[in-house]
Amino acid sequence: MNWAAALGSSRRMTRLLIHVEGETEEAFVNEVLAPHLYGCGYTRVSARLVGNARQRDRRGGIRAWSAVRKDILHHLKEDAGCLSTTMVDFYALPQTGDRAWPGRAQAAQLAFAHKAHAVESALLADIGHELGNGVEASRFVPFVMMHEFEGLLFSDAAKLGRGIGRPDLAPQFQAIRDQFGTPEEINDSPQTAPSKRILALFPRYEKPLMGTLAVLEIGLDSIRQECPLFRTWLERLEQRLKVV
Repeated sequence: MNWAAALGSSRRMTRLLIHVEGETEEAFVNEVLAPHLYGCGYTRVSARLVGNARQRDRRGGIRAWSAVRKDILHHLKEDAGCLSTTMVDFYALPQTGDRAWPGRAQAAQLAFAHKAHAVESALLADIGHELGNGVEASRFVPFVMMHEFEGLLFSDAAKLGRGIGRPDLAPQFQAIRDQFGTPEEINDSPQTAPSKRILALFPRYEKPLMGTLAVLEIGLDSIRQECPLFRTWLERLEQRLKVV
């Protein structure tokens, strides 16, 4: 994908729909990301839980790609001035069966530096197959978080501790962070995923409430500084409205 050309073609699109997988990510979009992007010139930034968000008892949790794909295509076709993106955890993406997300199984075998790109490229190719690999496909900007939302919280260990009401845990959080080049590299096994590491230190951690409080405490600037994959995604969104 020629991102520079795509950006120029889509600069008039000022509405952004972000497909997220849970209430914490939804709150992050509405309370942290949207105000920033409004300052960049977007007129509307909204989060949508992937799949059927109207079924409130099924909110959160990743859906089959077929359901998410249908949702993305529906919005892109319905609103020609809309950009669509995703904010989903690599860790939780289904790898096999009829729920599998494109590229996820293959990405599991790749080095960290290539994992997210492999899935994002596969998602873009799948959407592009339906829309045509041109301006229309460029309206979709996939983003896969490495390895999950809680990884972003390790951007500032002290503020993570304060955000969840446990400032005494800041040194332990920092010790975890120091083992990796970036917070996004904190690995994704069932025992060592970022959320599992937080739970091991603080079993009362509740993602929807405490994850939101922590990310509000940490703020967007720290996250974009510490998390290069997140920063690249955010810059793409910002540049959509800056191309002359």
